[in-house]
Amino acid sequence: MASRKKTGQSASSKLNFRPFLEKNETRGTKPTAEKPSVKNILLMMIQHLCRKLLFIDIHLRIATYLGFIFVFSILVDVLPMPRVLSSLGFASKENFLNKYFVKVGWGWTLLVGLPFNALTSFVYCCGKRNRVLKHLGRFAVATFFWYFWTNFYNYVENIFGRCNIKDIRYQTKPSCISKGYFWQSLDISGHCFILLYSTLVLIEECRVINCWEGISDLIREEEHSRSQGSTDSTSPLKTLSATEFERLKSSYPKLTPYIRSLFIIITCLVIIWDIMLITTVLFYHNMLEKLLAAITAVVTWYVTYYLWYVNPKIFPSLPGDGLFKYRETKQQPVPLKKKGSVTNKLPGPRFMGMPIRVPEENVATQTADTVA
Repeated sequence: MASRKKTGQSASSKLNFRPFLEKNETRGTKPTAEKPSVKNILLMMIQHLCRKLLFIDIHLRIATYLGFIFVFSILVDVLPMPRVLSSLGFASKENFLNKYFVKVGWGWTLLVGLPFNALTSFVYCCGKRNRVLKHLGRFAVATFFWYFWTNFYNYVENIFGRCNIKDIRYQTKPSCISKGYFWQSLDISGHCFILLYSTLVLIEECRVINCWEGISDLIREEEHSRSQGSTDSTSPLKTLSATEFERLKSSYPKLTPYIRSLFIIITCLVIIWDIMLITTVLFYHNMLEKLLAAITAVVTWYVTYYLWYVNPKIFPSLPGDGLFKYRETKQQPVPLKKKGSVTNKLPGPRFMGMPIRVPEENVATQTADTVA
């Protein structure tokens, strides 16, 4: 009879052997994000919708604005407006949106834009007051241009206009209108300028909200790295001093709910501006007056945000220019391989056009042929 093998530790159990690890031995792990609440989830959904509405491609948005103003201004100049649109109340200058929003439009822009600018810049500038003031300077520049252009429009209307009667006593706008006459002049639409310029400024200021949630991940990773004493961190926050990092840690969670709320309010305000811009195009001024105002707004926005602020040596700076970079950069598209590349000429089996196994001697031969 064949002898039985001795009982004991089997070969398979030896393969499963693991060295003894001390219970006290622990490895550093990155802290995980906190579990989001239902309130935060709803807020994030609303914020995502606001981003979709606000961050439409800016070139497409401007082309749509200018095209709409040009085409529909010509149509309303030669065709009567439908009574249905007039019956909605937007044709009256005393309608609610025109009276309480458009007439004080720049005030509403400052009311929501300035706090948003101050809170966001305080976070990504880590509480540096001089840098925060530098970002607030953009609204000072925008306010100057708003004041300059609106007063310039009034100057053009007063200087180059005339009363509909030839009496020399009524050849100024106040005297002509006070007597019930009509002042004929080029009345460039100040409302059209304010609505379009305010929209473009608010959109540019709100771009800092992109990837805002990623700051929390950077804070957790950097906090973990500093607690472990690591010096090879690739986090953008590694250049911050201890004081700056602590300010960022404390200000970000405190101010983010207010920043999100202001972002939602700004989106609602931009929607109102778009509605009132449509109303202005349909019911007020002629095509030339509205188109000149729109072109002025677009040119002023472009010169400031894309020619002026991009220079870091000149006051003020671009939105998001702080002590660290948190916004993601777009990845460059992977270039397609050319038809005449070496991999296309190599022999052997392929999967989705690429060789599975390529002998080294074939690679050397094909490479030499290609170079020759």
